Amino acid sequence: MLLFYAPDIAVNTQLPEPEAQHSLKVLRMKAGDLLYLTDGKGNFYKAAIAGTNPKDCRLDILEIIPQSPTWKEQITIAMAPAKNIERTEWFAEKATEIGINKIAFLNCRFSERKEIKTERINKILISAMKQSLKACLPEVQAMTGFKKFITQTFEGQKFIAHCYPAEKPLLSKIYRPGESALTLIGPEGDFSEEEVEWAVNQGFVPISLGKSRLRTETAALTACQIIHVVNQIAGK
Repeated sequence: MLLFYAPDIAVNTQLPEPEAQHSLKVLRMKAGDLLYLTDGKGNFYKAAIAGTNPKDCRLDILEIIPQSPTWKEQITIAMAPAKNIERTEWFAEKATEIGINKIAFLNCRFSERKEIKTERINKILISAMKQSLKACLPEVQAMTGFKKFITQTFEGQKFIAHCYPAEKPLLSKIYRPGESALTLIGPEGDFSEEEVEWAVNQGFVPISLGKSRLRTETAALTACQIIHVVNQIAGK
């Protein structure tokens, strides 16, 4: 199934121009042809093309198909973006394919990248959502200072992955299936010891992702996947 994205389809039956260009110019679809869309809010739509003007491509909505959540918990990864932005974009794409609710970006003491264009990340998430046939678009939070971020309210388990010597249980052992989880992943130079202390004081539990030393984006994706696997094993 080829999936299109129209966030306002519930109130506006005009296909967004980029999607209209793709359907009419690239795929050579015509009036009467059927297509499937998602609003990124949990619904699929079955529709027929009613007009063939790329700037005003109207649709006839034939069916609304609500989708049950693939997972019940809220999965949030807050990471310091890598200096090489392509590695951060790779994480965003793969995490969307696996399943994630929110990606937040942290400005840490040792961060090598101090800004990030969320518009570009959002486009990657849309593409990955469509490719993996998901009905929910992950939320992206713009870069936030570490100390400010960790004081935000979060209902669920809170973890921080760091490389300092300490007693750190495996995420796979300490995560409680069926509960929402927020995991902090540091920059390539790791969190500072002071940042780790701040996070622990805010209720974040230090965790290990295994014996290997992982790149930032690999650690972030590993944490996301571990939570899914634990829930799948538990039947959540």
